[in-house]
Amino acid sequence: MSQIATIIAVADSTHYLVGATDASGDFIAMPSLQSVQVCKSLFEAKELLREQQVSTAQLTFMSAYDEMCGLPSSQPMRQTITL
Repeated sequence: MSQIATIIAVADSTHYLVGATDASGDFIAMPSLQSVQVCKSLFEAKELLREQQVSTAQLTFMSAYDEMCGLPSSQPMRQTITL
């Protein structure tokens, strides 16, 4: 696994982050985009990846609600999506 195109959605956020996940599990900029991109909708994020000739991506949903309630943080939910 070198890099996986990734869209990050954060609970109650009005934007999506588009980049890649590297072999170490770190979220980074896609080489073709040179920086992490911010999109206003999931549709826009998918379109951006399609423009980069990406056909599948990992959609990662993160929430800080558990931590806000004093519970241990939960693992992000991940799903592979077809573009």
